[in-house]
This record gives sequence, structure tokens and C-alpha cells, in this order.
Amino acid sequence: MATGSSSYGIEQRRKGCYYEWMSLQAKHILDLKEALLNHHGSSDDHKLGELVGKILNDFKKYAEKRSELSNRSCSSYLTPSWNSALENGLLWMGGCRPSSFVRVIYALCGSQAETQLSQYLLDIDENVKVNHGVFMSDLTATQLAKINELHMKVIEKEDKVTKKSASLQENVADMPIAIAAYAMDLVDGNVVVKDALDKHEEGMAALMGEADTLRFETLRKIVEVITPVQAAEFLLAGKRLHVSLHEWGRVREEGSFGCARAEDATAARGGTGRSKRSATC
Repeated sequence: MATGSSSYGIEQRRKGCYYEWMSLQAKHILDLKEALLNHHGSSDDHKLGELVGKILNDFKKYAEKRSELSNRSCSSYLTPSWNSALENGLLWMGGCRPSSFVRVIYALCGSQAETQLSQYLLDIDENVKVNHGVFMSDLTATQLAKINELHMKVIEKEDKVTKKSASLQENVADMPIAIAAYAMDLVDGNVVVKDALDKHEEGMAALMGEADTLRFETLRKIVEVITPVQAAEFLLAGKRLHVSLHEWGRVREEGSFGCARAEDATAARGGTGRSKRSATC
């Protein structure tokens, strides 16, 4: 009983750690929006640089705390109970793929280039003056070359981590786990199996730590290549995406469960058709 209570306590600490991080994400979004709104030139770059540095440091602290909580078992981080099915389906080693950070930059470049073109045409056609400001689409050829080179290196490192994870997964079907599962009719306290599973958990925890390091290093190297205002825009876009996916997943699950509950209620009443509510889902 004590073991169960201990496990529950650890799980609650992990969940609390995640929601603290999400709360901090929301604060970061507000801070970044305010800083970008009040940015009036290179004289404000220092303030933006400090904010970007603080945000990177906050991510590093979160990864370190998460690593401490995953020492005994990291399985809950690979498919977290606090995430929606949508989010868990997008996870790579307990988080987002580091290469996706670069894809966010590419998306911003494309989107903002279209916006600038539309604004430019609006200026010509209607003589409307728009404050263009600094956009991610202002990346220089040198910056883009460095980011593309980083992208290739990150993908290569991701593949190495993925291969290590695949090897660990294959080991589950190896001795002694597979043989013990075949030989036993009931699950018991087999010490050999317990040790093998503990070793597997330790291996996965180490890989998740390696993935978190790659995530942080990718962010750090991206920020080194781009300007402070571009870094602020990039971090704002990434954090909005993270928070939005969490919310979209929650809303989709509430809708799906609402449909399921409505259909179950109809079946319980002996109905042959779908309820009005479920028919709209």
C-alpha cells in the first residue's frame, strides 16, 4: 500500500511539474508579446536578448527537474496522462522533435513573406502606409544557410536517438522478459524480470535526457544565429503552438467523449438511433 501511495505521489509531482511549466509558458507568451510591442529599434535589442536568455534558462531548468522526476520511471513521460491523445501522438522521446523548431522558422518565413508582399501591394494600390517592422522573413542568406546546416545536423542526431530507442524496445522481446512471459501463467515477483524492466526504464530515461539536451541545444543555436527580435518572434510562435495543441487536444477529446456519452445514453434507453447531440458530433 505504501508503494502505491508513493507511486501516486511521484505521479502527482510529475503532473504538477508539467502544469507549472504550462503556466510559465503562458507568462512567457505575455512577456514576449509585450516586449515585441514595445520594441522600437536596435536600442531595445538588449532587453529582448535578456528576455530570450531567461526563457531558454527556464526551459533548461524544466528539463532538469523533469529528468530528476524520471529517474525511477520515465514511462509516464512517454505517454503522459496529463496530455491529450493528440499531443501524445505527436510526442518524440517525451517532447517535440528538435527539428520542428527549425520548421517553425521556415513556416514563419513563408507566412511573413506573404504578408509583406500583400502589404507592399496594398501600399502601391491604395497608398496605405503600413509599419512593416522586423519580420522573420528578413533573415539573411547567411542566417538561412546556418539554420539549414543546423537542421541537417539535428535530424541526424534525432535519427541516432530514435535508433537507440528502437533497440531498447526490441530488447523487451528478448531474454529474460520474453521467456519469462512465455513460461509463467501468472505475473509474479520475478526478480530477473523486475531487474530487466528497471534496466529498460533507466535506458529510456537516459534517452529522454539526451533528447531534452538536443532540444535545448537546438534552441540555443537557433537563437545564436538570429537577431533578438527574430528570436522573440520565434519563441512566441513556438510557445503559442505548444499551448494551442494542448488546448485543441483537450477540446477534441471533450467533443469525442461527449459524443460517446450521448450514444451510450441512447443505447441504455433502448434507442435504435443516435441522439440529437451525438448526431451533430
